[in-house]
Amino acid sequence: MRTRVKICGITREEDALTAVRHGADAIGLVFVEASPRHVSIAQAQAAIRSLPPFIAVVGLFVDAEPSFIEQVLKEVRLDMLQFHGDESPEECQRYARPYMKAIRVRPDTNLLQYALDYPRASALLLDAHVEGVAGGTGQRFDWSLIPADLPMPIVLAGGLNADNVAEAIKQVRPYAVDVSGGVESQKGIKDAGKIAAFMRGVTDAAL
Repeated sequence: MRTRVKICGITREEDALTAVRHGADAIGLVFVEASPRHVSIAQAQAAIRSLPPFIAVVGLFVDAEPSFIEQVLKEVRLDMLQFHGDESPEECQRYARPYMKAIRVRPDTNLLQYALDYPRASALLLDAHVEGVAGGTGQRFDWSLIPADLPMPIVLAGGLNADNVAEAIKQVRPYAVDVSGGVESQKGIKDAGKIAAFMRGVTDAAL
């Protein structure tokens, strides 16, 4: 089975459609004001209004107020939530949506414990740890830190691009890969050529 692909940090309708045209399975919308890829509710609605069926839309939050998340859920069609802050399992589960818990990996991170702590997560999203930055750093972490017996699906993020995604898939065997900066011409603006090259890398990993 081909590794699934999520292209995150979508801010424009044309980029969402380009991602889908090249084979992405999901797109990510960042509801974090501090992020250069932040979208308002209106921007999010516009970005996904022309998506075809069977494409998942993921909303990314960092320690957001529950009232804000609930407002987004009322106005934007989100299939899954992605939590990048210090949200507890109870906080992640309160919205009756599938969710991923993002973990910023460093050498002392106990990923097996995270899997036990978040048993109802659909997956753990593994990203690079950069002090003071919740995600989207464009930096890669040491993939050998991922236990081979992690008992839930892995979504691999952090510094992925067309040059290293095949290697990442072959080494980690994740359920999915998540890319943002690696397919951009500038922050928040995707590059069709880079998306196409990234998807070729994903396909090559299966050969």
